[in-house]
Amino acid sequence: MRKILFTGPESTGKTQTAQQLAARYHEPWVPEYARAFLQQLGRPYREADLLDIARGQLAAEDAQAKKANNFLFCDTSLIVIKVWSEYKYGRCHPWILEQLARRSYDLIVLCGIDTPWTPDPQREHPDEREELYQIYQRELQALEQPYIELWGSEAERLNKMDTHLKNTLPTDNSNGQPKKQNG
Repeated sequence: MRKILFTGPESTGKTQTAQQLAARYHEPWVPEYARAFLQQLGRPYREADLLDIARGQLAAEDAQAKKANNFLFCDTSLIVIKVWSEYKYGRCHPWILEQLARRSYDLIVLCGIDTPWTPDPQREHPDEREELYQIYQRELQALEQPYIELWGSEAERLNKMDTHLKNTLPTDNSNGQPKKQNG
């Protein structure tokens, strides 16, 4: 099973791309835990809430990984929580940093900022997307895990990802479809 992570600034198509690929490949996806957490919170979030969000994100990822065959599509990770924490509060909880160092992904997809900004009550920085994108680039380079940058329209992004994913799995030569892999 290959874990594919979508990351990047707000409103860059992470959720949409993860959902669509999960549907296309009949595999699970891991929603952004922060959305559900913040919707039920009933107050503005605080720095301490980021630790609960991080724990919830990892638990959701681990639960969905048990259901995956070839791919697990992750809509966000601790990278987002680290970037957000440092950007907003100037620091990040040591547990989040420790867990981030322990987690790895087969592919990290940094979603480009060429998508239109979509207003949302949970989004905070429509004018800082370029700055945040550069922060994500630096974070990913520091992690030393494989990543690609994904730009283009929704259809272009899906086609690029489809091509990339099909090239990462052995295929059954009779039909060109990804082989099911056990374990």
